[in-house]
Order: sequence, then C-alpha cells, then structure tokens
Amino acid sequence: MIGGGHNGLVAAAYLARAGLRPLVLEARDNTGGAATTETPWGPEFKVTALSYVMSLMPPTIIDGLRLREHGYRVVPMGPSFAPYDDGRSLLLTEDPAADHDELAAFSKADAEAMPRFDAWLRGVGDVLAPLLLRTPPRVGSRRPRDLVDQLRMAWGLRGLDVRRSADAVRLFTMSISDVLNEWFTSPEVKGLMAVNGIIGTWAGPEAPGTAYVMMHHTIGDIGDGKMGGWGYPVGGMGAVSASIRASAEAFGATVRTGSPVERILVENGRAVGVATRDGREFRAPVVVAATHPKLTFLRHLDRSELPADFVSDIERLRTRSGTVKINVALSGLPRFAARPDLADHSGAIELAQSLEYLERAFQDAREGRAAARPFSDSVIPSTVDDTLCPPGTHIMSMFTQWVPHTWAGDPQPEELAAYADRVIAEFDKHAPGFAGSILHRQVIGPHEMEHEYGLVGGNIFHGELTPDQLFHLRPAPGYADFTTPVRGLYQCSSATHGGGGVTGIAGYLCSRRILKDNRRR
Repeated sequence: MIGGGHNGLVAAAYLARAGLRPLVLEARDNTGGAATTETPWGPEFKVTALSYVMSLMPPTIIDGLRLREHGYRVVPMGPSFAPYDDGRSLLLTEDPAADHDELAAFSKADAEAMPRFDAWLRGVGDVLAPLLLRTPPRVGSRRPRDLVDQLRMAWGLRGLDVRRSADAVRLFTMSISDVLNEWFTSPEVKGLMAVNGIIGTWAGPEAPGTAYVMMHHTIGDIGDGKMGGWGYPVGGMGAVSASIRASAEAFGATVRTGSPVERILVENGRAVGVATRDGREFRAPVVVAATHPKLTFLRHLDRSELPADFVSDIERLRTRSGTVKINVALSGLPRFAARPDLADHSGAIELAQSLEYLERAFQDAREGRAAARPFSDSVIPSTVDDTLCPPGTHIMSMFTQWVPHTWAGDPQPEELAAYADRVIAEFDKHAPGFAGSILHRQVIGPHEMEHEYGLVGGNIFHGELTPDQLFHLRPAPGYADFTTPVRGLYQCSSATHGGGGVTGIAGYLCSRRILKDNRRR
C-alpha cells in the first residue's frame, strides 16, 4: 500500500479484515494525509491542518471497520452564520420557524422557497448518493462482464423518473448561480447558499458544474441519517485517521511511516512490489497506490509501462486550486457587530456577501492576483471540543479562496501573508478586535499543499469535481474501477471514484475489487 492517507488506511483495514497482510508505506512521519491534527505552536494547541469537518464517510465504513471502538467520534456542527457589509446578518439553525424568520428578513419569498429547495435536493440526492458506493462500469465496453455492469448501473438509476432525470442532468451541468437564481431572490441568501458549490473548487459560482459540487457536499451525513449534516471529529481530523489506522492494525495490517516510495517495481507488465527512497525493496503480489495519480503514474512508474492514451489522460487530469488554509489560535471568541448577542459559535462562519462577491474573488485569481476580498468558510471546533486548546482560548479554521492556481508551482511567502492579512481584516471588519485576539497563525497555500501533503496543484479533491472528471471518467476512461493498465497494481486515491472529501469510499471500493479479483484467480 503506497500512501497512508485515509483511503489507503481504509483499503488496508478491509484487506486485513479479509485475512490478507497489507503493508502500508507512508512518506511522512504521520499517517492521515490531508486529514491530520498538527501542533504547529506547541502541544497545547491542536490544529486540523487541512481537512476540517466530517460528513461524507458512509456508515458502512464507520460500522464495518468498527471505528467508534477505536476513538471515532463526531459532534454535529451548530448554526451557520454570515455577517454582511450593511450591518445585517443571517443565522440558520435548522429550526424551521427560526430559519423562516431569519430568511424572511431578507426575502419573504426566499423563506417560503427554502423548504421546497431542501426537499428537491433530498429527492435527487436520495437517488444519486448510492452511486458513490458503486464501482463505475466501463461505459462503452462490449465485454459481456462489462455489459452486465452497465445494465446493473442502469437498474440502480430506476428511481430517476422523467423529472428527477432532468434534475440530475441539470445538477451535473448547471452553475450554482443559475440554480440559486431559479429558487431565491436575496443576494445575501444566495451568497450563503453558494458556499457548498464552490468550496475547494477552481471555479466561481458562475461556472457550469458547480451545482454538482453543491450536491456532492450535501449528500453525506455524520452517521445520524440526516442528509447534509456536518460535524467536528473530537481530537481533530487526525483522530479520524488514527481510528482508521488503529482498525487496520487491529485487523493485522502493518503501517510504516517515514518510508517514501521511490518507484513501483514492474516485471513482465505486472507490479511485483515497490522500492523506497532508501533503497529497500518490498515484494508483494498486489500493489495499491493511494497516492495522487500524477505521482503514481508519472513519477513512480516508467511511462513506457503504460499505454500512451492513459498517460495522456493522467497528464490532462486537472488539479488546479486557489485555496489557502489559515489556522489561528484565539484568546477568545469573536464578537460580531451585527449580532453581539450570538452565543453559539459552533457552526460555520461565512464571508460570502453575494454571488457577485464570490465571482469577483475568483476572477481576481483567474486574472493572476490573489482576491482583494477573499471568500472564507470558517469554523471554531474548540467550541465543542475542549481537547484542542487551553481553557479560555480557541482554535479557528479558515478555508479560504482564491489565489492564482499557479502559486502551487512556486512559494509565494510575501503574497500569501498579504492575502492572509486581508482575510483577517475582513473578519475584523465584522468582528472588531478579532485581529488583536490572534495568538498564533498558520498559513498553508497551494505550494505547501502540493509539496508537503502530496496534493498536486493544491487541489483538496486530488482532481477537480467537474462532469468530465467524475464517475466512469475518474481518473481516466476505462480505469474508474480501481484497476490500472499494470496488472496487479490498483489505485484508491481521492482522484478515483468516491473521492473528494474524507469519505474512505475509494479505499473501500478498491479493496472490494482486489478481493473480487483474488476470488476469480
């Protein structure tokens, strides 16, 4: 197993549970990949460095790997809050009556539309969500086995009637702006609702396909069966990875950190093991790469071992990003001028004034400069998890956008610091004194995401969630079933089907494919 990110650990756990003896080789000194808890300012403050909230991991995996027995615990997020330049604010608590009143202050029509919008999303999501747990077929293949798989997929979509089929196609092709404009009128409401369509994406709200990104972030839950629910793992995201690793090791897997793989060993067209950077070789009948496809196929393998069209597909895989993660330690909770009596800070805090605000921030980055007024999706997990920092202090996690995607290629320390200053200044404008409450600051840009965490291009999904990079096309046509052109080599990074977020689905489906192939042999 190459890579000890959460998908690699999930695959190892399932293979070990089936009686195999997987060995996980992780380059870094800790497992988890982008789902880690770090201590950049000393042991008193624990920070979820990159990924910061949970929703998309299916109960199938949580229960199947007995993660709760190994410390997995998620606390639901609180109300979503957005302050606006005109001094107003919007607080959504999921209490129908309270939310209706909040929305009606901006638009009575939007207050009436919200329940219908949520019901519409649930209706489409109920049909599309199960597809995440299905291995995509080889669409277009005429092999009998592949034709059967295609028929099974078609049968799985039988819940899509004429109306829902149309809705599904529209979600895959429309922009989040177009969808929201059909349902809502208030700029403030639409700005807040657009967050799930743009987060982690190299695209503004006007870009086609961002409606699907919204759906992708909406179809999960935190184990309570409530679609769209998000939560904080106690101990940070690293605790999620730690629980998966503990499960894998309890089933019999071995995990070695500080063991970067240099190349995949191939003999007569078949993977037979790996060689690490220090010259060691590990032989195995099956090799699984949980690393980014551009690393797996363009660095760890000689391209002569792969079909030319497959190499071209991997080279074309788009992994752009304009995200910057800012983590801060605070001496106290922010006090917002628009809502000085706000007592519950356990939900998301959005800097998303309107669709126009968000689009302008993206266009700034597209034109080659960091956003003048950045977007931010921020949370304060320490409000529900007192293991993260000393009493009276708090940890705040800011997921922000956008900076030029070219920043992944070269470090931009001065520009990155200036951008972070602007994000903090935006918060300080809405919560006077916020900047002065910052005790520590950590800024992680696209370059750091690529070179320290293996996220090529800084893309948190390992590959952009666009219609041409989803399902049977992810990461390449003909290889969305977790196989590769090299016999005995499988793949389960977040760039494969089910990836995008801390889902574990890729690792789960990959392990099923390996076990199925083993039974055939």
